[in-house]
Amino acid sequence: MNSLIIAIWLMLPAYLPNNFAALLGGGTPLDLGRKLGDGRRILGDGKTFRGTIAGTLAGVAMGLLLHAVAKSKPELGLPDFGTGGELLSVLFGLSLGAMAGDIVASFFKRRMGMERGAALFLVDQLDFVFGSWALAFILAPRWFSENFTPEIMVIVLIVTPVLHRVTNVLGYKIKAKKEPW
Repeated sequence: MNSLIIAIWLMLPAYLPNNFAALLGGGTPLDLGRKLGDGRRILGDGKTFRGTIAGTLAGVAMGLLLHAVAKSKPELGLPDFGTGGELLSVLFGLSLGAMAGDIVASFFKRRMGMERGAALFLVDQLDFVFGSWALAFILAPRWFSENFTPEIMVIVLIVTPVLHRVTNVLGYKIKAKKEPW
């Protein structure tokens, strides 16, 4: 199987959450409007409970669908997302980890004095990748190490910024995002 296809396949549960958070989010912010000693919001209004939950559930649902395809069509040679309880650990790790990576980046952007929606090159494109990898590795280290080989990881790091830009421009055009980055 083509390594590019496998890389995208493995990352789909991490690629979707932030898009669904933007589409379905809103409501109560994760930081509950609180500020730190620097006078800046902890995260800002863009990180909400509803968005985080919706994004995580969308990623897990996508992963379950991909897992079912991989299991029902082994001739395709696509990886599955684990067995038994590991399956949910992997999908939760990839999906919630993607959300967490974006949340951590927002925290640091607020500390840097950046407003909601301000672009921070490469951090915005890769924060969710590192978050998804970290949590998936913590929750399912064997599965992660078997699937995210160095080759797959390099492909993800090259392809993700391009895919991120394309999906953000599309989100902007359909008015799901306020900025095209």
